[in-house]
Amino acid sequence: MPYVPHTPEDIQDMLKVIGAGSVDDLFADLPENVRIKEPLDLPDGLSEEEVLRYFMKAAGKNHGQDQLTSFLGGGVYDCAIPSAVDAIISRSEFLTAYTPYQPEVSQGTLQAIYEWQTFVCRLMGLDVANASMYDGATALGEAVLVALAATRKKTVVLPETLNPRYRRVVATMMRGMLIKVVVAAARADGTTDPASLEKMMSDDVGCVVIQNPNYLGLVEQVDALSSIAKSGKAIVVAAVNPVSLSVLKSPAEYGADVAVGEAQPFGIPCSWGGPLLGFMACSDKLKRRLPGRVVGATTDNRGNSGYVLTLQTREQHIRREKATSNICSNQGLNALRATVYLSMLGAEGLAELGQANLTRCAALRRAVENIDGVEIPYAGPVFNELVLRLKKPAGEFVKYARQSGVLAGIDLENFPVGTENDLLVAVTEKRTAAEINHLAELLTAFHNDSEVK
Repeated sequence: MPYVPHTPEDIQDMLKVIGAGSVDDLFADLPENVRIKEPLDLPDGLSEEEVLRYFMKAAGKNHGQDQLTSFLGGGVYDCAIPSAVDAIISRSEFLTAYTPYQPEVSQGTLQAIYEWQTFVCRLMGLDVANASMYDGATALGEAVLVALAATRKKTVVLPETLNPRYRRVVATMMRGMLIKVVVAAARADGTTDPASLEKMMSDDVGCVVIQNPNYLGLVEQVDALSSIAKSGKAIVVAAVNPVSLSVLKSPAEYGADVAVGEAQPFGIPCSWGGPLLGFMACSDKLKRRLPGRVVGATTDNRGNSGYVLTLQTREQHIRREKATSNICSNQGLNALRATVYLSMLGAEGLAELGQANLTRCAALRRAVENIDGVEIPYAGPVFNELVLRLKKPAGEFVKYARQSGVLAGIDLENFPVGTENDLLVAVTEKRTAAEINHLAELLTAFHNDSEVK
């Protein structure tokens, strides 16, 4: 039954008030040739139960990572999430909290943001962190703008091995700012070529981006790259997988002035690609150029500790011409998820998490290195991810494995570093020995199956 709120009597009363004889009079100014003379030829409406049944059946065709074994990576990872994370963030005072405009009634939210900033600073080794990044890609774009504003230069150097989504977002953001984007080439070993970076350096380069580990999971020569950038008086922006910092150098240790990344592995589900949680930290000298907001700790007039918005550099809070960015939401709920996750994990737990990722990636290497038709093209150290080069197109293997309930990885055909036979496989702490062996079995069967091109 359609829901029509007005009775015929209601309609007549309203028409009388406006001086119209009928509803058709309301459309008298429309030409006759555009008016419908007969009812629309539409099927009868469905009942509520029929609609529910239809959508439940359609939803049943979706298969998420709860039903599949996922080796997908490339910036978003299938990681273990303790049940306590959902239990805590589902509490109404967290789930319904809004942006903290009034500190006197937002102390819980402000403290949670402050704790998150503290975690980011400790991981990055830098002085100040904000709490307003949408995801890793936009965080990198904002970081490049911070660096170029500080150096007053108009060129940024990106590595060829950068996450392609990050590169597209940065290129889009820079286009409107009339900023030149140049790319430092990769070497045959899959990492950024220091010689290529050195050639790119000029008086107009104000920012050099280093992704470590890079998109292929390979550990970059961060010290050499950072040294070249700094010798050219450019600001180094590090894009990192935060989990890797339990086993690799922090950005501050190799001279980065700004660090960004994607915190999704810290207790945030993949969902269908979002929402995510970007982060940004910087040295003290750049703190006033941070976009978004920064929460600080203080004391009230009675000496009690409290939290306030210390820096608010977006246009909503200060004069538009002085705003560093128009970024708005602080991704508060996801930041809280990550804060709860890291609080539960602790320093020792984070170290164990990093080691678990290394162990499983090593197990993948052992499981596939003797398979006929599979080679590992890059011999350098990796974290979380490993490139496999197949004898057949990687895209075909992705389809083949999906039939067995396995998301095998990312086809690198369109990535500038690689071939159509290259497959990027992510192995997080969630992957079991049995699942890794199953992937190896599928690779063996795929190359032995003559019907697969």
